[in-house]
Amino acid sequence: MTDSPGTPRRLPWTGPDGKPAYLLTDGTGPLSRLVDAVDAQQLEMAGRLLDHAADILDDHSATSDQLRYLLTCMYDALTDVRRIAEHRRGADR
Repeated sequence: MTDSPGTPRRLPWTGPDGKPAYLLTDGTGPLSRLVDAVDAQQLEMAGRLLDHAADILDDHSATSDQLRYLLTCMYDALTDVRRIAEHRRGADR
């Protein structure tokens, strides 16, 4: 992914105070490549989680604890995917 020079890119981690962290980048440096790799890994994990969710939802003996854990993981994954999508939408403008 190539960003415009000086475009703030939200990082897949937060700063020490828990607030979003940003990188001003042209999209070609080592930190940009690291962020791209983390984004790719998060998207892959979200895909695997979807596959697992399908299995759990098909299992009518799944417990409420299993479903709650699945929902927690899905929330985290969807948060990551949304951040990636928002960044890409902004980069395409």
